[in-house]
Amino acid sequence: MRVLVVDDHPVVRQGLIAILRFEPDIELVGEAADGREAVRLILERRPDVVLLDLRLPELSGVEVMRAVRPQAPEVRFLVLTTYDTEMYIAPALAAGARGYLLKDAAPDELVRGVRAVMEGRAALEPSVAARLLDRMAEPEGGELSEREREVLGLLVRGASNKGIAHQLGLSENTVKAHVAHIFNKLGVQSRAEAVAVALQRGLVDP
Repeated sequence: MRVLVVDDHPVVRQGLIAILRFEPDIELVGEAADGREAVRLILERRPDVVLLDLRLPELSGVEVMRAVRPQAPEVRFLVLTTYDTEMYIAPALAAGARGYLLKDAAPDELVRGVRAVMEGRAALEPSVAARLLDRMAEPEGGELSEREREVLGLLVRGASNKGIAHQLGLSENTVKAHVAHIFNKLGVQSRAEAVAVALQRGLVDP
């Protein structure tokens, strides 16, 4: 298995490499410290599996997956992050992640996750799997949270992700996660559709 490691923290990145380096069936083909470098290396070296952090400089992990998938659909992504909330899980899985593990995973769990993703199976942190099961049990669409309604209201007013982040005191990546969750709940694919549905249903004031 050809594996590429993407994380902006050198200590974490080197620790992951140290764990994987001595596995006889794993070949490390590169490492990247930011999203743009990750996209370049993935498309250049075509690894089987990418071990990917979500919070990266330049491009987020979700943006990396979205950029790579149309050009290299065979590449599989295993997310390794510190975040296990819905606002991170849903966009990552929607962008194509085959696995989602937390950084406190044991080394053998990480290796099993890489192998599972390579074999076409899912590799999910138990807490993440539980959240997905809870979500599947909810009525289709689901109710927007108070924060999602705030974000949607600013979307209707034409605010960019950067503008929404500034007004609500959030990071731009968090806003992107909220927007992705809103799209999922409303069953839409674009900002324009989200605005139209929001106004049609009276979810926000015009």
